[in-house]
Amino acid sequence: MLRAPGGPYLYDHFGRVAMLHGVNAVYKRAPFELYPAPGKPWNFTPADARNIAGLGFNVVRLGILWQGIDPGSGGPNNPATCTIGAPGHAQMLNQSAAASYLDNVTRTVDLLGRYHIYTLLDMHQDVYNQAFRGEGAPSWAVCTGNQPLVPLGGRWSHNYRNPALQTAETHFWLNNVVGNLQGQFDQSWAMVAHHFAGNPWIVGYDPYNEPYSPAFTGTSDENFAVDLECFYTGRSHPGRLDGDDTVVKCPANDPAQGLIPTIEAADPHHLVFVEPDNFSVRHQLPSLLGRMDFPNLVYNFHAYCGTRSPVTGDPTNVTACSDQVLGNMAARLRERSAMSTARQSGGPAWFMSEFGATQSTALLDQITGFARGFNLGWAYWSWKFYDDPTGSTHEALAAPNGQLQATSDILARPYAQAIAGDPISTSFVATDNSFQLVYAPSSRIAAPTVIYVPGAMHYPLGFCTSVTGGHITSPPGAAHLLIESDRAAVRVSVDITSGRCL
Repeated sequence: MLRAPGGPYLYDHFGRVAMLHGVNAVYKRAPFELYPAPGKPWNFTPADARNIAGLGFNVVRLGILWQGIDPGSGGPNNPATCTIGAPGHAQMLNQSAAASYLDNVTRTVDLLGRYHIYTLLDMHQDVYNQAFRGEGAPSWAVCTGNQPLVPLGGRWSHNYRNPALQTAETHFWLNNVVGNLQGQFDQSWAMVAHHFAGNPWIVGYDPYNEPYSPAFTGTSDENFAVDLECFYTGRSHPGRLDGDDTVVKCPANDPAQGLIPTIEAADPHHLVFVEPDNFSVRHQLPSLLGRMDFPNLVYNFHAYCGTRSPVTGDPTNVTACSDQVLGNMAARLRERSAMSTARQSGGPAWFMSEFGATQSTALLDQITGFARGFNLGWAYWSWKFYDDPTGSTHEALAAPNGQLQATSDILARPYAQAIAGDPISTSFVATDNSFQLVYAPSSRIAAPTVIYVPGAMHYPLGFCTSVTGGHITSPPGAAHLLIESDRAAVRVSVDITSGRCL
């Protein structure tokens, strides 16, 4: 299991810096999960896992959906749920149905594990529910104050302006209906975390994809920052806002134990990848998400830009798009450091769990280059299209038959999966496929540095590795290059070039 003791990096059980590169895989229609099911559109196959591993990826952000775990009964605006008032006991969850759903998820997690791929479980949602042309929340949890459920036309994301959606979102974040929406959501997560607590191939949990509220108006509005942080922490563990570092005052109806302590009580070992609000990261504004005094947190964000086609997802201006993503990364880096607590000195680790959704190799080359410079792990959106109701047509890395897009050449480049010391720099030059890793080795780590080398894709004529301050222990031409540091070395430099060594 990976750890996040504080600072920007994740660490494995040897104490090595662990770097994750991977893809997203989310099925947004019933049954709201991907698992081995031959002939079904939600079929996730051994070939999928093998091809993902073949690209050097070691993590999949795998979608799970609240409506799949807890479909419940009844439709929108049921008075038994949606009447305004103090939240009651959470009782909608059907344990047997949820267990069956999670058993299918386990089949995919275990399949990926056989190829040494971690799973990040992502409670996915977009615009809350199908009533707004999205997915995520069960229909019984849609409370619109009896406003008509009329989805807006055009692109699906136009529904962020839908008054009925905004009412439904407000009821969820304030938890001010008798159905106890947050309590029900937390109960579902407790079952997920308990189910996977002992699974070594789970890297962690992404509690809520792209949180959105109408309280966030496109300015540095702290209202939603308070609601979101209290959703994570609960009333008994209020955090602090970034910026003024004041203790937040949580909504009166929020659960006393929020989502993070609920997950960590069910599974104290795996990581929790918290996301800031959706609109701050898209508009380069401060997220205001501040200090939350829990262990095992990872600051998890998405990086898209506004200058792209709403249909294909490809950039209309590559330079403007890459500049916006770089600004996003820089803002998240500052915020990560500001989230430092006694349990995570230096702030939580960070991870970019979505970016891309494009066939633009130029844009992906720049974004992955920025991430390399920051030593930032990532997961590309997405592995396959899966008839995505809220996606873009060029988002898939692989066609339905598994054929890879040209973008795979950009994403599958050499990188250090485990570093036995402190990273100093990483570089890759596309014109000649030269790669360099420099790090300060640690004598306390009894395991080698591991570098993935995509031989067939980038080095068809072989590659030559030279090491200063260390030596190679893997067989010649191995896809995973193993480096042991020399006893007295204070700096190790690994250089990979195309062609056989002379």
